[in-house]
Amino acid sequence: MVDITEISAMVAAAGILVGVIYYILDIQNQAKLRKTDLVMRLYSAVGSPEFLEAWEIMRKREFTDYETYEKKYGLSAYMQVSTLFEGVGILLNRRLIDNDLVDDLFSVHVSLAWERMKALIQEDRKQTDQPRTWEWFEYLYNEVKKREQMHQSKS
Repeated sequence: MVDITEISAMVAAAGILVGVIYYILDIQNQAKLRKTDLVMRLYSAVGSPEFLEAWEIMRKREFTDYETYEKKYGLSAYMQVSTLFEGVGILLNRRLIDNDLVDDLFSVHVSLAWERMKALIQEDRKQTDQPRTWEWFEYLYNEVKKREQMHQSKS
């Protein structure tokens, strides 16, 4: 026969188990919320007047090579656009932000920016003798393209 002590021990154990499960689920939810918050802050940066101005400058400027571009325009807009997407690429590579959110929010911007700036970036790498310059921006572009091809193959 089961006495009151055994019943109270089982109830206490069940309570602890429920508490642990709740805590684990809460931690997972908080991590997801932090990642989402980070992506939304990055997305706000893409929509900021400063970034939009830099992006508009990069879209409209005519250039043939890095050296001419640097002398004629300076590197401010180039650096601002590249730096933001470099950061997004690093966070994506380290799985600190969700690939689906990045795809949904940034894919068009990343594709347009990389394709417009690729020649400058490649020459920047040669000029500075740093083949890894903007590597995470390139990584981000490649990941966006992979997902784009995946979406096309599903259609």
